Amino acid sequence: MLKVLVVGANGQIGKHLISLIQNSDSLKAKAMIRNQEQAGFFENLGAETVVVDLEQDIDTIAKAAVGVDAVVFTAGSGAHTGKDKTIMVDLDGAVKTIEAAKVAGVKRFIMISSFDTRREAILAAPPSFAPYVAAKHYADEWLKRTDLDYTIIHPGLLTNNQGTGKIKAADEVARDEIPREDVASVILATLENDSTIGKEFQLVTGNTPIKEAVLSI
Repeated sequence: MLKVLVVGANGQIGKHLISLIQNSDSLKAKAMIRNQEQAGFFENLGAETVVVDLEQDIDTIAKAAVGVDAVVFTAGSGAHTGKDKTIMVDLDGAVKTIEAAKVAGVKRFIMISSFDTRREAILAAPPSFAPYVAAKHYADEWLKRTDLDYTIIHPGLLTNNQGTGKIKAADEVARDEIPREDVASVILATLENDSTIGKEFQLVTGNTPIKEAVLSI
């Protein structure tokens, strides 16, 4: 049974993912949440919870990762916070989680990034969005420079539409939307397929069933 620490579990993708993991025969979830008031949802699913704020230190995050087999980073500062939270969560929080995985001896790491985090995307982004893209860029680069068994997922514009179960995934795809529910299903398929290790891919709604699309990456 593969145990997965989901960082940012109380976000919308995180909640979908915990539900999927808890319904899986081969995985079980540990939800990392910011405060105890968020625990009820996960406890009702039978998932273990741990209360850690991403603004705490590496050792505190590492303690949450002890004994797990994989870490999924799906935390985000949100659209309504300032540049300071973008730095503290999307950049520093991500890097600290990567370092915490190394301290805890966890090799498998899945990063949920932004659709396009190449340097050209930072320059092309609107001024209000550029700091977020820059934060994601450097977090992704930090991960790629480790010896962790990483996968970086770049979803398109996130929606709350019901998942279709079908996607388009490749190194580069046309910018489009993707339901959060489908992103969670892609993360699950990625956890189940070691063929995704060392790879990154963009992800939007498409015509290929999720498991098939993930296997072909």
